[in-house]
Amino acid sequence: MQFEMIANAQRGLDLLIASDIARKIMTGTLNAGDILPSEVELCGRFGVSRTALREALKLLSSKGLLESRPKIGTRVRDRSHWNILDVQLLEWMTGMEATEEMYHQFLDFRRVIEPHATSLAAVNATREQRIELSRIYHEMCEVDAGSFDAATWVNIDTQFHRMIFLSSGNCFYIPFGNVLTTVFKWFISYSSKEGGTCMSDHRKIYEAIMMGDAPAARQASLNLMESSKHRL
Repeated sequence: MQFEMIANAQRGLDLLIASDIARKIMTGTLNAGDILPSEVELCGRFGVSRTALREALKLLSSKGLLESRPKIGTRVRDRSHWNILDVQLLEWMTGMEATEEMYHQFLDFRRVIEPHATSLAAVNATREQRIELSRIYHEMCEVDAGSFDAATWVNIDTQFHRMIFLSSGNCFYIPFGNVLTTVFKWFISYSSKEGGTCMSDHRKIYEAIMMGDAPAARQASLNLMESSKHRL
């Protein structure tokens, strides 16, 4: 029992260290190519053992943020190597301000996958999923009709887009509904800062899915993601 408690405490330290370093990398405090301080210095800075530090660095390396090389040390890797869809990595991003470049890239990514997921949802959504989508949509209408509250809108709009992926019936699309929740909240919060909700486009998406009209659902999704409709 004592060994298990020590192991759990050790694991908690690993995650705290990994989270701290990861956030420094993702915010640009540590840049690609930077060499981390020595193990001795990092252990002193965090007040942990070498074992805890090494586990943290190993975790970050597995997510593509760091790489270790003999005679060079542990170096920050370029963003192209990051496993950006890793659930834990996305959780560590919570509360961080992303760059405008990242928002553009995410919008480009959504343009590729979300219209198709929306067309699949029109065909494959179950009765229960259509009921849930209807509940979410009508709550969106209430939020839009009332005095606009950005936090409430971000939450309900994220639910709407998450439900589209969950209703696609495609086992490769479904995880996006869960994994990308953090990024959706970032994006929606940023693009609706001035109160833009694009309710007309959301209504067309909702109606097309409820009617089972896949082509209309796909087109409505594409229309929503025109860059001119987002605060970018």
